[in-house]
Amino acid sequence: MNNLVASAKKFFKNKNVVTIIGVVVILILLYVGYSTQINNAVEPVQVPVATQTIQPRTEITDDMVQMVDMPNVSLSDNVIRSRSQIVGQYSNVNSVIPEGSMFYTDTVISEDELPDAAFAKVKSGEVVYNFPVDMESTYGNSIFPGNMIDIYMKVGNGTDERIMLGKLIENVEVLAVKDSSGRAVFENTSEDRTPAMLIFGLKSDLYTILKKASYMESLGVELYPVPHGGEVAEEGATQVSTQQLVDYIDAHSVNIPVPDETDDNDELMPTVSETGGNPNTVTITFPEGCDGTYTCTYVKDGGRSQTVTGTTQELVYTGNGTLTATVQEKDGTPHSITIDIPMNNSTE
Repeated sequence: MNNLVASAKKFFKNKNVVTIIGVVVILILLYVGYSTQINNAVEPVQVPVATQTIQPRTEITDDMVQMVDMPNVSLSDNVIRSRSQIVGQYSNVNSVIPEGSMFYTDTVISEDELPDAAFAKVKSGEVVYNFPVDMESTYGNSIFPGNMIDIYMKVGNGTDERIMLGKLIENVEVLAVKDSSGRAVFENTSEDRTPAMLIFGLKSDLYTILKKASYMESLGVELYPVPHGGEVAEEGATQVSTQQLVDYIDAHSVNIPVPDETDDNDELMPTVSETGGNPNTVTITFPEGCDGTYTCTYVKDGGRSQTVTGTTQELVYTGNGTLTATVQEKDGTPHSITIDIPMNNSTE
């Protein structure tokens, strides 16, 4: 045993032997490390890719994404590796994502990051309104998208004893708050952005009323938002109803009449024809159903209303006159036509 220990000591005291062993160990470590790095680099990982070409501003749905194996070494840091981070998001406004392409952080954005996201939230039948504001009128930049506000209106230039002040429009949902450059005020917390406009939607009649009022600065009209539920008090003010304010706006503006439009496709509208001459035979044609489904009537020369149960009714005129024919549905909806006789002078 002592001889074995002595031989081992003698072996390791040989510098050449120790050097060789050290080199071998280093080579083994280098090989293991290199092999591990190579294996990790070429080991396939699953990443989402596009199953079709995705155009800008397009919502990315589940069928547009599939998972494929890709070498880990081929993936850059800005590649999105999770399907859940893509589905439900949008392709960027300046990005087309080709079929088979991976998704990158700068090509996929949320709906709120779309430059015109507010417009997409406007309800059917509403018109987008841009309401000018500043830091003071937004209560120190305290009106946020999604908040409900009322629009108050003040009338008077301060020279009279009293002014009018009241709620013009209520329950308005703020869709976006933007600065003077059109950037969303609250999208970037690292910048101090000053509010310059509130974006919201209004029915066309309310849009017209508010827009008219916005052009009446020379009359001392001021408009400003109030968080929903709040009330505005101003010294010397007389609180008025919404209708009074609307009446004031209408009294200081001109309404452009919208011509009545007749629906040529109204199948329930009665039709009228005439033979002309004197006497003049006028024929009213009603739709099927006057015997129970609808109430069909006519009025000749402003007289009493007469009920019709058939599909045609003939009347004789010996001079000028008027005729009104009506088909009324069971819910009370009328389909009526009024004409002058003879019909070459008629107005519908």
